[in-house]
Amino acid sequence: MKRVVIGGSGGAGKSVLARALAEKTGLPLIHLDREFWRPGWVETPKAEWTGKVRELIARERWIMDGNYGGTMEMRMDRADTIVFLDFPRWRCVWGIFRRWFRYRGRTREDMAEGIVERFPEWSFVKWIWEYTERTRPTVLERIARFGPGRRVVTLRSPRAVRDFLGSVV
Repeated sequence: MKRVVIGGSGGAGKSVLARALAEKTGLPLIHLDREFWRPGWVETPKAEWTGKVRELIARERWIMDGNYGGTMEMRMDRADTIVFLDFPRWRCVWGIFRRWFRYRGRTREDMAEGIVERFPEWSFVKWIWEYTERTRPTVLERIARFGPGRRVVTLRSPRAVRDFLGSVV
């Protein structure tokens, strides 16, 4: 395991898993949210973002968490391990509200400076609720396409996440 992509719905715990896996393996950790968002929740322009991701995946070793569908294929293509958090929508919605409560008014460790945790916007909650029908099929199709020859791990519960972490040497 040298290059790991972690994906899944918002609120599923991608960053939490990435941190735990990085601690366990010693692999460098790249939070895509930290790389993408600029102070004040300003997005990185698309052309610049694609170039930045190309630079990040060119490294020999990494754990990379985040969605960002426009760069998912290039990340999966370079990864040797794909981890998909396939949690129920209610758990993911609960996760973003729990995260807001824990970090409200502060910057999370997986975000860039100047990105203060804010109450989840309705559009984000709606995206998470609709993830199963709208986004998940595309992610599963990409996993099917890029998975052969790679280790693919689908985790559907916090217990599965703990078991996976316990199995990593």
